[in-house]
Amino acid sequence: MKLRCMIVDDEPLALDVLETFVQRLDNLELVCRCNNAVEAYSCLQSEHIDLIFLDIQMPKLTGIDFLKSLAHPPKVIFTTAYRDYAVEGFELNAVDYLLKPIAFERFLKAVSKVSAQEPQQPVVVQPSIIQVANSPSDYKETFIYLKADKKMVKVMLADILYIESLKDYIRVKTETKEIISYQKISFLEEKLPNDRFLRIHRSFIVALDKIQAFSATAVDIGKSEIPIGRFYKNEVLQVLNQNNLLET
Repeated sequence: MKLRCMIVDDEPLALDVLETFVQRLDNLELVCRCNNAVEAYSCLQSEHIDLIFLDIQMPKLTGIDFLKSLAHPPKVIFTTAYRDYAVEGFELNAVDYLLKPIAFERFLKAVSKVSAQEPQQPVVVQPSIIQVANSPSDYKETFIYLKADKKMVKVMLADILYIESLKDYIRVKTETKEIISYQKISFLEEKLPNDRFLRIHRSFIVALDKIQAFSATAVDIGKSEIPIGRFYKNEVLQVLNQNNLLET
């Protein structure tokens, strides 16, 4: 089930950025794009809205005053260039408070908070391995499909460097691109071949053959240093040493 969203901001560039972010996520649907509180009122009267991305400093009526005027407001994520309103925003039970310029990862974190408050909301798409490798040479042809940017994106397992959990989402990093997909890392962990991939942290799965160096606390893959979780440490070091990734 998608969250029906409204964006309210008097800055065209901010509207464009937020609209782009919403369109990247499969569990969000943009219903209204409003330049001021008056347009937002009109949208709420005619449409069911689950979530508002709400600017604070707007002409005639601020975002805070607009929210206070609503008898039964939807969930709200404030978007603003000013830190001064943070306390008042949270006193109004805002889900989150995003400072401009807003990075996509920060936006994603805020949306995940909304999803966490909706425990019945199902995962939109489950990725599935299409071809199973029976030999090392076959592995190069093994792939998964992940839903991202409204499309099913093919990802070759041999290209994956690591997978990062972003709460209700995952980031799959390859040498040439990254894919953000609405999915739990635990589900993907069950589908990946355990002789090729290793969970080293509650937020990270890494490709064993992409590890360039490791210590007791982290592994190096490409330009990234990825931490080894305390509860994963013993198993991770045992696997890495068994794979002769470090000369002893």
